[in-house]
Amino acid sequence: MISPQDLEGMSFEQALQRLEQIVGELESGKAELERSIEIYEDGAALKAHCEKKLEAARLKVEKIVLGQDGSVTAEPAEFN
Repeated sequence: MISPQDLEGMSFEQALQRLEQIVGELESGKAELERSIEIYEDGAALKAHCEKKLEAARLKVEKIVLGQDGSVTAEPAEFN
C-alpha cells in the first residue's frame, strides 16, 4: 500500500508512471484477488494525487492580456 507520506513526496510524473504500471498489472489478469484489490486501492489514491497536481498546475496558469491603452497584464486563465 502507498502511504500518504509516500504519495505526498511523489511528483506527477512518478505517480502517473506507477499508475500505468498498476493498470498494466490489473489488465494482465495475473494478479491474485487480494493483490488486485490492494493495487486497485493504490491506483485510486494515485489517480486522486495526479488530479490534485493537475488542478494546482491549472490554477497557476495565467493568460496575458493586452489592455486598450497598450498595457500588458496577467490574469488567471479561464478553463471551461
